[in-house]
Amino acid sequence: MAKTSRPSKAKQQALVHQLIGKIDAQPEDYHAYYELVVLLTAGQDFEQAEALAMKALGKFDHQQPAADYLRYALGNVYYQAQTYDKALPYYQQITDDQLKQDAYLMSAQALMAQHDYQHALVWAITAQEARPQQLDTNLLVADILLALGNNQQASDYYQRAYKIDSQSGRAAFNLGLTAMVLGKPYATWFERAQKLDSQYFKSHQQQLTDIEKMLAAQADNQNH
Repeated sequence: MAKTSRPSKAKQQALVHQLIGKIDAQPEDYHAYYELVVLLTAGQDFEQAEALAMKALGKFDHQQPAADYLRYALGNVYYQAQTYDKALPYYQQITDDQLKQDAYLMSAQALMAQHDYQHALVWAITAQEARPQQLDTNLLVADILLALGNNQQASDYYQRAYKIDSQSGRAAFNLGLTAMVLGKPYATWFERAQKLDSQYFKSHQQQLTDIEKMLAAQADNQNH
């Protein structure tokens, strides 16, 4: 995942100076460039991160795995800056087998953020097939299916996610949500979700209220 925790300003500046020193000392080593792009992105200094990644890509464009790591880092700069259409081409140029699987996931997330659920689903399923036992990939497929209104399929993937990690409050909450829409018992799932991840439960309370209202309206229509 591209989400990175934001370092304190002082700590970031110290690390930036350290990495610039590394680049000056070993200009042919791509690692310091990559790490500095990641650090600038974490500090939300997107313009500098983009400029550095572009410069490094110009230098290492024909060297692997350097070029792929720098493309991935640049894709993440654009993703974090919410310019998703710029991120996608960089993710999709990656050829390194290991990194490609991360890029599938990021492509799916970028497309989902643009509400392009059909294309997001293609990339998410590709990521899930590459890593069927990874929590994130199963949750992402499930989230996209839910957004598409494929509640039963979404429930199946949330179930897989919950089997992988029974401590996932997010999986438990969404199992409750899909069960509610499908007319199945759901209360236990919500109780479990609240215990496992009260923060997630609280922040998605509105979603729950919206679905309850929608189901009540549907029941009213059927009664009239």
